[in-house]
Amino acid sequence: MENVNQLRQTNLRDQALSILKLRLLSGDLAPGKIYSASALAEELGVSNSPVREAMLTLVNQGLMEAVRNRGFRVLPFSDKERENVYELRMLLEIPSMMKLAGLKERIEPRKDEFAKIAADMVQFAETGDIAGYLEMDHQFHLGLLSLLENEPLLAIVENLRDQSRQYGLKALRESGGLVKSAEEHQPILDAMLAGNTELTGELMKNHLSHMVGDWAG
Repeated sequence: MENVNQLRQTNLRDQALSILKLRLLSGDLAPGKIYSASALAEELGVSNSPVREAMLTLVNQGLMEAVRNRGFRVLPFSDKERENVYELRMLLEIPSMMKLAGLKERIEPRKDEFAKIAADMVQFAETGDIAGYLEMDHQFHLGLLSLLENEPLLAIVENLRDQSRQYGLKALRESGGLVKSAEEHQPILDAMLAGNTELTGELMKNHLSHMVGDWAG
C-alpha cells in the first residue's frame, strides 16, 4: 500500500511540475515575484507537499530560487540568457530535424499523430489557450526528435526548452500571431515527410527565430 501511495504522490508532483512549468514559460509566473507553495497548492486543489517538491525541482533546474520564510522566486531571464539558449537550440535542433528529414521512414508511420498534434496546436491558438499551445508544441518537437533515438540530445533540448521564457505569447494571442506560429508546424512536418532537408532547415530556422523576437515579449 505504501508503494501505491508513493506512486500517487510522485504523480501529483509531476503534474504540479508540468503545470508550473507551463505557467512559468508563458509568463503567468512573473520573473522576480515570490510565490508560496501553499497558495499555489490551494489553487491547484492539492496538498502542499507535491507543489513544494515541484518548486524545489524548478530550483534545481535554475528556474526559481528559494526565499527563506517567504516562498519561491522566479528567476529573471535576461536578453543575454535568451540569446544563449536560442543559439544552442539553433545548433542542436535544426541539424537534428534536417537529419530526421533524411530518415523519413521513421516519421511516416506516425505522420497522422504529428499532423493531429499540429492541428490541435492551431485550435488551441485560435481559442487563446496558451497552456494547450505550449503542450502541443512540446509534444510536436520533442516527439519528432525522439525518433532519432538519441536520449542525451532529447534531454538537452528539453532542458533548453524549459529555460525558454516566452513572455510575448500573451500579446501574440491578442494580435493573432499565436495562430500564425502554430500554423508553422504542419509545413515543417510536410517538408520532413517529403525528405526535403534544406526546406526543413529553413522552416526550423524561421520558427526558432521567434524565440528572440515575437515570443520574447
